[in-house]
Amino acid sequence: GKDASATVRLVTIEPGQADSTHRHAGPVFGYVLEGEYEHAMDDEPVKTYKAGETFFEPSGSVHRVARNPSDKTKTRLLAVVLHPREAKNITVWDEGKK
Repeated sequence: GKDASATVRLVTIEPGQADSTHRHAGPVFGYVLEGEYEHAMDDEPVKTYKAGETFFEPSGSVHRVARNPSDKTKTRLLAVVLHPREAKNITVWDEGKK
């Protein structure tokens, strides 16, 4: 019932790079464009997605694992975040990181 926006981001993760724990202001729909992507929400097990596969992050979930498992190739993702129109930050980093 609230006004919403969608933000589309191209995310590049360098070989071996991992992100800090974070959450988003709304649900995220992701598509792996290139490489592999290790991903885990809340207390779920880590899952590896390959190019051509999709993933979903429910609203309010803690994104505790987000990394490129390769030490040679980059990973590229297309992420669509649905969020309240008035949201100032669509990504909230735990412990003040980033």
